[in-house]
Amino acid sequence: MPQFDRRSFLGLAGAGITTGLLGCGGLNIGGVQLIPESHPPAEFEISLAEWSLHRTLRSGEMSNLDFPKVTRETFDIGAVEYVNSFFKDKARDEAYLKDLKKRCDDHGVKSLLIMCDGEGQLGDPDSVGRSQAVENHHRWVDAAKFLGCHSIRVNAASSGSYDEQMRLAADGLSQLTEYGETMGINVIVENHGGLSSNGEWLASVMKMVNHPRCGTLPDFGNFNLGGGEMYDRYKGMKELMPFAKAVSAKSHEFDENGAEIHSDYRRMLTIVRDAGYSGYIGIEFEGPGDEVEGILATKRLLEKNRDLWWQQNIKKS
Repeated sequence: MPQFDRRSFLGLAGAGITTGLLGCGGLNIGGVQLIPESHPPAEFEISLAEWSLHRTLRSGEMSNLDFPKVTRETFDIGAVEYVNSFFKDKARDEAYLKDLKKRCDDHGVKSLLIMCDGEGQLGDPDSVGRSQAVENHHRWVDAAKFLGCHSIRVNAASSGSYDEQMRLAADGLSQLTEYGETMGINVIVENHGGLSSNGEWLASVMKMVNHPRCGTLPDFGNFNLGGGEMYDRYKGMKELMPFAKAVSAKSHEFDENGAEIHSDYRRMLTIVRDAGYSGYIGIEFEGPGDEVEGILATKRLLEKNRDLWWQQNIKKS
């Protein structure tokens, strides 16, 4: 993205690139209307996954504490999905979490979930390692509870045969879900590489766990099985949506008409809607281009499809 320093990035409102004046005509940049002046009733709400800004965060131009402000003032989005690596040592820092929660409240931003990585394999073949991984995630369940989130997103990493990994992942997830139940927090698994990107496998793991607090976070794009092998993303979404407690709208690049070139968003969102899902859909821009522009392009695409649904419903009524 452009080389803003931290002050200039957080001050984008003054540069006319924020949505603070939505009530006076929507978001307009360079004479281009990016967000309509009025929105129809929503069939889903839009959230922002923190990973969309990972280069900005890693550069130091903004911090995790700035995320709620940037989400609201730069993108006019009212819900966030954190990534634990951006506040890795703060899970049990009550003063830090209070500050983060206050900033969310100040900007009218809802905390939805924490994406958790680097805490061990929940499907570790070694029972001690598996138990340790479960224990490592407890602090993020606690942090999610404190922030008002509904879930933590975890990985179902394991090793062994297809069936062995299924059994091991289900065991680790079951243990963690039992703790999540005591805190009122869901444990949700993203298709995130390896067998977890096989929709049939992950759906089978969900059936094996068989707990209302354990579900999925289907990601439009994460169907890379490794070794150059890809799982059919539309088949995978259909298999994972019955267990979904969140959805990730992955995006990388867009064509001249604003369509994402890897995923047919209309087709993806039809799968989401047909599954009866009406919660938040999180923007997760992961492309090589400008992060702000990529997030806005993804938001426009989601809003365009949401508006089409609304228009279709009006015609039917």
